[in-house]
Amino acid sequence: MTATTEGATQRPSRLERRKAETRREIIDAAFTCFAERGYHATGIADIAARLGIGHGTFYRYFENKRDIVEHVITETVDKIVATLGAENAPEAVTTLEGYRAQTERIGAALARIFSEDPRVPQLLLSAAGIDDAMRERMLDLFDMTTPLTAAYLEHGVRLGYLRADLDIEPTAQSINGMILGSVLAGLRDPAPERQARLSAAIRAVMYDGIAAR
Repeated sequence: MTATTEGATQRPSRLERRKAETRREIIDAAFTCFAERGYHATGIADIAARLGIGHGTFYRYFENKRDIVEHVITETVDKIVATLGAENAPEAVTTLEGYRAQTERIGAALARIFSEDPRVPQLLLSAAGIDDAMRERMLDLFDMTTPLTAAYLEHGVRLGYLRADLDIEPTAQSINGMILGSVLAGLRDPAPERQARLSAAIRAVMYDGIAAR
């Protein structure tokens, strides 16, 4: 098989592309309905009517409206994890200055993720009120971010550019709390310059508080 033929077989077909578009359209319509009516007051009929599709079409893509929320959470987590590879991986830097530049890149990437569609952070923040299982998932999601942030701190302590006496786990939770606070502030004031100031302030607290002397 030639490279050209192999590449052609790997490209999504027109039907696959159309299915992906329909799936995205359903998510977008659901978001709009959730924003207008609230999650609990929104029915499948409302989402289907906004798109002009039948219930059967909806159920070919999602089991129910809660399934859409699960999809959005998973998609957002995947995007966040994707920003933490290559030059943004914990072991990619060896100095405090490198860590400064790295955290600035990560902060900018996170800001892009949450500003692409302001309804995403709104949905994530309100998801805990859907039911007990979703509340637990949101708590688990926050818990999951702790070891991710801790990996950067452990690397910095090991190489000596972060304080040797750093209490890593609570420090990671504190940093994640600041990031969550900036997301909340962004819902009120999404102006890019405001978000840039918040990101810079978080980094200043981090460097002054945990850098090795």
